[in-house]
Amino acid sequence: MQDRQVLAVATFGALASHPDIGKFREFLSGWYFSYFDPKLAKEPSTAGADSHLDREGKNLAKYLQFIEAVHPGELNSILQRIAKKIPGLVDIKTSTSKNKQLFLEFYCEGYAEPFFQQDMSDGTLKLLAYLLLMEDPNPASLIGIEEPENGLHHQLLSLLATELKNFSHQKRGPQVLIATHAPNFVDALTPEEVWILSKGADGYSSLTCAADIAQVRALFDEGIPMGSLWFSDHFGIGNP
Repeated sequence: MQDRQVLAVATFGALASHPDIGKFREFLSGWYFSYFDPKLAKEPSTAGADSHLDREGKNLAKYLQFIEAVHPGELNSILQRIAKKIPGLVDIKTSTSKNKQLFLEFYCEGYAEPFFQQDMSDGTLKLLAYLLLMEDPNPASLIGIEEPENGLHHQLLSLLATELKNFSHQKRGPQVLIATHAPNFVDALTPEEVWILSKGADGYSSLTCAADIAQVRALFDEGIPMGSLWFSDHFGIGNP
């Protein structure tokens, strides 16, 4: 391609004469990448329903309306189940305005009246969004999440990692790819599930599975969690 900003797979994949490239392009376009922005999730949205949570989470209310339409009567039970996983929350319920907008009501320990999503902390909304992402009735084949630790309490990272791990292990579950700089997150993972990306002096990056590092495998088998091995520089990339 003369223009380096245009991908060949996008151009040739649109031509009927290249059906195989078209299928590959369709496969790539079905991937989902998330960099959730809690500030956008706090903004009110117009009425309507979206079948998937968008990259930044700004259509959180519309996504919930879709789940309610697909699973009538189940949304509140889904929210109740999620509320039990978020410290300080007793329940999460939905309410609908006169113009059919859906709002979330957060019932917190020690408070009789609910809070709304614009009142909640960024970390609470971020964890809620990731947990709701796992309720997608038709998830993408590959889900990528960039630095989920931003804004989350460090003690919640292992919980989130475990939830995403279980999500990927479900029947017909997606492949989940996480980019993280948080040792607490990988504490919930095994050496086979952690890949180390290192940039060399030549500018190229290399991938190494943690299970292929002998000392990591041996120390993990002795009961030392992956986060501790990373923080102690057993991954060979320095402290995070």
